[in-house]
Formats: sequence, structure tokens, C-alpha cells
Amino acid sequence: MSDSRTRELVARYVGVWGEADAEQRRKTIEELWAEDGKHFLDPPAEFREVASGLGFGFAASTLEATGYDELEARVARSYEEFVAGGEYEFRPRDNAVRLKDVVKFSWEMVATATGEVMGGGLEVLQVDADGRIVADYMFPN
Repeated sequence: MSDSRTRELVARYVGVWGEADAEQRRKTIEELWAEDGKHFLDPPAEFREVASGLGFGFAASTLEATGYDELEARVARSYEEFVAGGEYEFRPRDNAVRLKDVVKFSWEMVATATGEVMGGGLEVLQVDADGRIVADYMFPN
């Protein structure tokens, strides 16, 4: 079931990844996530292959950012890599569902010139009683 609060959370979450203003991005991160909130990324196979080729091994295949500073660095890096040049933007799909303290939805990365979907993923958020993210699980595809 997707209610207006869930849709708003998803819209703000996806929006922060495309926020150009660094101060606004940090403010939104602090509003969305709990202070010790975590972001977990299941990196795509290509990422693992490149890392392996550079001599990096994965004791665990999950990448993690914890707390506002690490979350800000993670979101800013994604913004710089995918959005800042104007080539891509992120948008949520209209499939958000909430079950108790868990929100699940999909997102897409689209080419700004054509609207063509270039990538995407599944997001699973665990929220606290105040609706702030305590755990964020990202599964790009």
C-alpha cells in the first residue's frame, strides 16, 4: 500500500540524489536519515570485476556508508558521477509500498535528452517511528 507519506518519502529520497545545491543536499540528508542511518549498496557485477582487476578483494560484497558525513559523501559522489553533467537524472517508479517500518520501491536513471531508461534499481528502506531512514538497502540492476 502506498500512502501520501510514503510517496513523499520516496520522492524526497530519489530527489536528494539529484540535488545540485550541496547545502540543500546535506539538509535533506539530515531530514531523511536518522543520525546513525546506514546506506548499503549491493554493487553491480561490473563494479566487482573492475575492483577485482585493480587488486581489490571483497570480504563482503556490500558497500556501506554510516552517518551524515558518509551519507553526504556517497550521495554527492553519485550526483557528480551521474547527474552533474546534465546527461542523466533519477526518478522513482510508481510502485512504492510500505509494510510497517519497511518501504520498497524502484527507481530509474534516465537520459535527460531522450528519456530513455539507462539503469535503475530496487530500494528497501527501514524507517524509525519518526519516519527517518535507519537502513537503506540499494540493489542496482
